[in-house]
This record gives sequence, structure tokens and C-alpha cells, in this order.
Amino acid sequence: MPAPRRVRATAPGGVGNLGPGLDVLGCAVTGLSDSVEAWRTAEAGVHLVASGHPDLPDDAMQHASAIAASAVLAMASRAGRQPFGIAIALTKGLPLAGGQGGSAASAVAGAAAANALLDQPLEAMMVLEAALAAETAVAGRHLDNIAPILFGGVVLVRADDPPDLVRLPAPAALRIVLALPDQRLRTRDSRAVLPASVSLAVALHQAAQVAAIVAACATGDLALLGRAIDDRIAEPARAPLLPGFAEAKGAASAAGALGCSISGAGPTAFALASGDAQAHRVAVAMREAYEECRIRCTTRVERVNERGVVVERLPA
Repeated sequence: MPAPRRVRATAPGGVGNLGPGLDVLGCAVTGLSDSVEAWRTAEAGVHLVASGHPDLPDDAMQHASAIAASAVLAMASRAGRQPFGIAIALTKGLPLAGGQGGSAASAVAGAAAANALLDQPLEAMMVLEAALAAETAVAGRHLDNIAPILFGGVVLVRADDPPDLVRLPAPAALRIVLALPDQRLRTRDSRAVLPASVSLAVALHQAAQVAAIVAACATGDLALLGRAIDDRIAEPARAPLLPGFAEAKGAASAAGALGCSISGAGPTAFALASGDAQAHRVAVAMREAYEECRIRCTTRVERVNERGVVVERLPA
């Protein structure tokens, strides 16, 4: 079948870090997504037709989707595969600076869309590298959102140079509550408060929790998974930047959450629950806790997205 002339790539959001897994654990989640529509052009290069949001740059050299698409074209050109340019338009469904993998989703959607237009598409790990190049430019080099958003599921990043990824099974009953307060926190600002070093005791504790998450996913042990959401590196550093988080976390625990922490760089908080009923109780409790702090908050209950980015052909 010949390569399509026009495509749409839809990329889900994600929960980066997954508690203690700073930069090494993440999962894609159902619900909101970013999508990139892309089509071939006679003029070389990547042309950004729609940035997706008034607060996102119109310059293709600064836009996550366009940077990722440009990286795909550059790789294809080096392999002698790219005889055309690409126009892209982003539809932004994920919140900006919300800690739900928004920049990573835009990057993955841009890379996947550009790749789908090639007569000979690149291998999946090259698409990953293209999306990572974009994420590095706009938010810093980390794969904990890029990898699960591209491939779906829960992903452990064993190494990022070169990437070495391990896909983990998600327990069927697992529900993820996302609570987004009326705040924004840029990833770069959130990363700036991380400690340059930690004690041996903290490092050992953190490693044990990551190992416990892997074991919990492998065995379907939701109770263990919840106990392992115990971050002693990023959460203590970032919590002071997030008014209402401590109260929401306490409310989630009281409502029966398995575990709770900061999603990615924040400000979204996430909680894990077993089944829909428990998850909805937790969502209400977290929303009410933020509102008692006079902070508006929206919540949603989701599952692990097992598919990752989805590409569809469109009429030319």
C-alpha cells in the first residue's frame, strides 16, 4: 500500500515518574490526548500550520510537535527516504504545564505523524529518538513520559542512552485518579528544585520502591503497588510549589487510595485505586480538599492506556 498523503496521530497523556520512579517510570493514561494532523507539501521542511494553543510558540523551531517531525525528516533524509516537506497542525487536548505529559504527547504525535507519511517509515526506536529530541528541547531529556505515550502501558526506562525499555503489565483493576488544580508549573521550574544529591538511605529507599512497583505490576499486587508510591526525592522538593497538594494527598488516603503522589512535574496529583467505585470516592475527596484550600480543581478517573499513539490515514 502506498504511503498516505495525510494522517492524524493521536497521543495520550501520561503519568511521569509514577511516584518514586523519577525519570525512569511512567505510564500512558486513557482520556485526554493531543493530536497532530500532517500532510505532505512540495516545499521542504516542516511547516507549523496550527500551534494548538495561543500560549504555544508559532515558531516550528520551538514547538514540540514540529521539532519532533523535523527530527524524523532529518533521519529519513540521511537514509535517502525524504523527498518532500510536511505541514502539521496540532490539536491540544492535554493541559499546558499540567504534569500530564502534554509536551511529550505533542512530541510523540508529531514524530509519529511525520513517520507515517514516509514511503519507508523509520523503526520505532528512531521515532522514539525523534520525540525525545523534541522533549529535550522544550522540557529536558527524560523518557518516562515519551516511552509509554509512544508504546502504551507502564514502562521502565532501564537506560536512556541508548534507550533500553521494559514494558510492565498493568493490573486490570488499576484505576488512576488525576486531580488538576487551577495552577501551572513548568517542567523546567519543577526540575530546578530537585536536589543535586541525596543520602545513601534515600537512594536505597527509592531503589527499593521502584523494584516493588515492578514486582507489583508483574504479580498484579495492587496493595504492594500502592505502598511503593513513596517518593522521597522529587515529592518533598516539589510539594512546597503546589498549594493544596498535601491536603489532597491526605484526603485521597482517607478515601481509600492505594497511593498518591505528584504526576510528572506537577501540578497534577495522581492517586491509584482499585476499581471504579473506590476511584470515584478518591476523586471526590481530592477535589473537595483542593476546594477547601480555595483552589479550583478538576478530576478524572482513567485507566492505563495500553495502545499508546494511534495513527490513522485521512483523505488527501
